[in-house]
Amino acid sequence: MLTRKQHELLTFIDQHLKATGFSPSFEEMKAALNLRSKSGIHRLISALEERGFLQRRHHRARALEVMRLPDDIAARDAALSEASQASEAPGFAPNVIHGDFGGRLAGVRAATEAGSVQLPLYGRIAAGMPIEALNDSVSHVDVPMAMLGAGEHFALEVAGESMLEAGIWDGDTVIIRRTDTADSGQIVVALVDEGEVTLKRLRRKGNAIALEPANATFKTQIYPADKVRVQGRLVGLLRKY
Repeated sequence: MLTRKQHELLTFIDQHLKATGFSPSFEEMKAALNLRSKSGIHRLISALEERGFLQRRHHRARALEVMRLPDDIAARDAALSEASQASEAPGFAPNVIHGDFGGRLAGVRAATEAGSVQLPLYGRIAAGMPIEALNDSVSHVDVPMAMLGAGEHFALEVAGESMLEAGIWDGDTVIIRRTDTADSGQIVVALVDEGEVTLKRLRRKGNAIALEPANATFKTQIYPADKVRVQGRLVGLLRKY
């Protein structure tokens, strides 16, 4: 029998894993459960481990694996799966996800019948390279449709280790939802002073915006709000081993 908070955390982790492909950060879990400190998250995770619901992969950032689910969550997932299969019956016409990035590219194309789509891959995020400069890229990457929601999406290859503690490694492919707005605390692709593109956690501080790394060896950069333009928000991640 799980406590209410244990149940809430397990549900949140399970949904986050299914939506993004990687586990949430401790900061995200703390915010989702409305807790004041990360120590409470540590205790909840340890309790879920002891009961066999979670497993931590040590020596890897944000590596949580759901081993089993309570009966109510499992029943919910089974019902959703049945509904999904029914929707794929003959005569069902799924919505096409379009990825017109800035209106200058043909966007997302159907890839296979295995529930994936092709997103444009714009190359590595590099200083001095605005996203628009990568719009001539013809590379694409197959992405499971379960990782995508509504809206336009594109993919970028990560260069560097500034987001290492958020579970984002050099060489990873991040899936970005095209948007020009983001809430404080979300990881975004930001264009700084119309010149440098970076993947960082955004924090709003009055009339300024802080772009926070997730690596203690990097410094937070603070800019006037009019110098930072959000180009997309992180919704998923792909990694090759």
